[in-house]
Amino acid sequence: MPKAKNKLANMTEEQRRQHLEQKMLAEEEERRKKEELLNQFLKDKLAKEEKATKFNLMKIQNQWRTLMRKAKADELKKEIDVLSQTFERIVDRKNAIIRSLAKDLGEAEEQFQMALRSHLEKLESLKDLQKSRLASLEKEFQAELAALRSEFDTERNSLIEKHKSETSDLQDIMFAMEQEHQEKELDAKQEYQSIRDEIKNKNVEERHALRIQLEGQTEDLWKQIREQMKQYKETTAERASLFRKLKAKDEQSAMEIKQQMRKLQRIQDQTAALKAKMSASARDNDERIKALKSEKEAILTHFQELKGQMNRFREAERERLTQLTVHSDSAIKELKRKEAKAERILKLCEMSRKMETEEEKVLPFYASSLTNDEEGEVAAAVAEPVAEAMASAAGEYGPLENFWKRYNKIFLDKLALDKEKQTLLEENQQLRIVLKQYLDGISVNDEIMSKNNPLFVVNHRTNAMLPVSVADPRVKRPAQHCVVEAAHVVKHTL
Repeated sequence: MPKAKNKLANMTEEQRRQHLEQKMLAEEEERRKKEELLNQFLKDKLAKEEKATKFNLMKIQNQWRTLMRKAKADELKKEIDVLSQTFERIVDRKNAIIRSLAKDLGEAEEQFQMALRSHLEKLESLKDLQKSRLASLEKEFQAELAALRSEFDTERNSLIEKHKSETSDLQDIMFAMEQEHQEKELDAKQEYQSIRDEIKNKNVEERHALRIQLEGQTEDLWKQIREQMKQYKETTAERASLFRKLKAKDEQSAMEIKQQMRKLQRIQDQTAALKAKMSASARDNDERIKALKSEKEAILTHFQELKGQMNRFREAERERLTQLTVHSDSAIKELKRKEAKAERILKLCEMSRKMETEEEKVLPFYASSLTNDEEGEVAAAVAEPVAEAMASAAGEYGPLENFWKRYNKIFLDKLALDKEKQTLLEENQQLRIVLKQYLDGISVNDEIMSKNNPLFVVNHRTNAMLPVSVADPRVKRPAQHCVVEAAHVVKHTL
């Protein structure tokens, strides 16, 4: 630790910052590796849990399937018994329907043969009419085709001639343009050659004159230089020897200076290269640090977004799960209620089948009670355009027509039974009143004697409260007969 502190103390601010950043990067890398190991461990654990869950689900489904098979087998056996009885009843009904339909089929076959013969006759007449129309249309088509061909040929010939004349004119124009272009090109070449020769000759003459002038000037200058050189040598002979010595010394010192300068230049180049390298590495490090920081911020923001999405997804899934459980519970309750209702309906159906008459067993649905005029009015009303919602609603309740027939018949029977029950109750009440009056009449006590006695009959009139049918002999009561079904009698007799 003291060495590390001394090392940090000896570092510059830049090196210390780089060292801390490297340390942070190493810690970040180590933390990331730990997170990856933890994620891998959790994934493995999740995979094992999913595998165990699937295995347990398969076992539960196996056991549940066996239980369901047993329950379904029992249910199917019961349904088979019910269906066998229903099938026998339906077979009897269908046999009666088949006999009636066979008769209708014979009549329909005769009508079909008559309609077929008339239809074939009409088809033959229509075929002859179609053949005559096709022949006339073929003649018209051939005439129009010949006219179109002649018109097409004339137009084609005129277009070909026009094309030929235009192509010849264009070829003449192109030949004239090529001739004109060649003439212009020759004139331009000749003019260019003449101008080029003139400029070349002029340049040669000017160069020759300048050369003569310059040669004279150089000879004069050379003579002057020789004279001045001769005078200079005579006056500076001693100085020349001193100059040579100094020159040799100067050359030696120049060599040393040059070497030293090379060394300095090399050192400067090395320092500049090191500075450039340091600045470049610093820039690279700054850029890398900025990139890492931006990447870290982006990763953090992405992590936060993913975390938020995961939390939202979990909340949504939790809400969906709660809704699913609530809906499943309600659906299970509704299905149980409907199952109980269906079982009750089936039981009632089985109970009601025992009470059906022979006519209901053979023909359970009565024919339409409407007259021909009323059926025509209903068909016209159905043919009229109606709203789409009303039409769809009417279409949905169409298959329930037979149910409503049975329901209406049963409802009418119930109303009739209620009415008969009401009349019987009223008659029973009247009879009770009469019986009470009779009992009051044959007994003697203060309470009875204080009221009107129904046993006193004066002029064929009594004080007893009788119904109209009993009091008035002129009213005819309907005869009531005891009705017992033949199936019930046969069953109990056997």
